[in-house]
Amino acid sequence: MTRNTSGDPPNFLGQHFLHHRKIIREIIDQAIVGDQETVLELGAGKGALTFMLAQKAGKVLAVEYDAKLVESLKQKAVPYPNIHIIHQDILKMRLPKGKFIVVSNIPYSITTPIMKMLLNAPSNGFQRGVMVVEKGAAKRFTSKWVKDGYVAAWRMYFDLTYVKEISRNHFSPPPNVDSAMITINRKATPMVPVKDYLAFRGLADYALMEPRASIDWALKGVFTPPQIRYLKRKLGLKQDVPVACLSELQWGLIFETMKQLVPRFRWPKAKKEKRGRNERIFDDRSR
Repeated sequence: MTRNTSGDPPNFLGQHFLHHRKIIREIIDQAIVGDQETVLELGAGKGALTFMLAQKAGKVLAVEYDAKLVESLKQKAVPYPNIHIIHQDILKMRLPKGKFIVVSNIPYSITTPIMKMLLNAPSNGFQRGVMVVEKGAAKRFTSKWVKDGYVAAWRMYFDLTYVKEISRNHFSPPPNVDSAMITINRKATPMVPVKDYLAFRGLADYALMEPRASIDWALKGVFTPPQIRYLKRKLGLKQDVPVACLSELQWGLIFETMKQLVPRFRWPKAKKEKRGRNERIFDDRSR
């Protein structure tokens, strides 16, 4: 995890370097990196993951903001022609153009923005990832209880899995909370077509304004009462359940039913995300 040493600091806190070699090896093993693959490492730090990844990957794009750490990484990387050190604020970088995987120990305070950068545009080249994140965020992203529209949307395209807790004592200096390892894998067949991402996101944002609400209440502004009754039969719901408890399959059925039965002018709009700096594409040929 990284912090600036000069100039204006980026919007995250502190440096917590993972030093437990067994955990580092588990992360590498979970990633199953192929020798033709491009690995993006967000927050390379001292290189605990970087150089082990370089032994397996075709290319490692190691992003680090701390100028002193960047200089050290560049010196250590001289024997590794497949490592490209990128001195950049993570949230200002451009993602690779082609297919890539992510293996990273990412900064706690920008965990959600990083996840959105990777997952909010399912048309990009991100294929899968192994990430160490703050434990609370890991549980929120992987829980069966989904309270955020963007998380529901991610799950239409990716499988997010909680792997294991990682003690704060495995970092130097130790953070105030424990971490967890999660995996992210692109679905072979998405639950919603990629071209419909924004339309689905609008539905999910709307329905999850009150995660504990019943289906009837959550969807009443989109579907008519007869349509909701039809939808509940289609979903196999014999009693009211909170909208946050819906499965990925059920979300997919709700969206397809909306497309079939609801006039487009009644489709809810997706919440506006901050755009611009996270949506450019990184072309390493320009470096």
